[in-house]
Amino acid sequence: MVSLNPPLCEFGWKAKDFKLIGVDSKVWTLENACGEHGLIIMFICNHCPYVKAILPRLVEDIRQLKELGINTIAISSNEVVNYPEDSFENMQMIASQYQFSFPYVFDETQEVARDYDAICTPDFFGFNANFELQYRGRFDSTGRGEPPPNNKRDLYEAMKLVAKTQQGPRQQYSSIGCSIKWKDKTIN
Repeated sequence: MVSLNPPLCEFGWKAKDFKLIGVDSKVWTLENACGEHGLIIMFICNHCPYVKAILPRLVEDIRQLKELGINTIAISSNEVVNYPEDSFENMQMIASQYQFSFPYVFDETQEVARDYDAICTPDFFGFNANFELQYRGRFDSTGRGEPPPNNKRDLYEAMKLVAKTQQGPRQQYSSIGCSIKWKDKTIN
């Protein structure tokens, strides 16, 4: 497992559209995924220990952000031949097990991950209502560990600010996670 840190926020970068099938059998786009005040696009997968470590807290924070008009869409872009735990069927099971209140979609071609320059799982992109990037950072201060009593909920606080002001915090900390598992270019 290789741990990577994606770059920090390029404020104002415009979200790129997509059209992906969700575990709910719906087709999701940038437009129909966005909330009144913004959208979190997160690249996750089922097998990543970083994702597994935060998943229950992540699901709860996303529920709370939805009440503030911030929607979320989760994208899995990993190749599944060598990582079968990340298959569409397993995505459906994880979404059901954790009662996802947000779409979980499959980027089978990996085109969306490339369009966003996604680096790892998890990789969070927080946009305002105009689809301008306002946050690209970590979920919280724990990484894969247990949250300390003074745990800072970076993603939640950043997107709460976006919901209120349409601007993200200027101080952000890079996420950390497992590298996206890219397909061999010869089989694309």
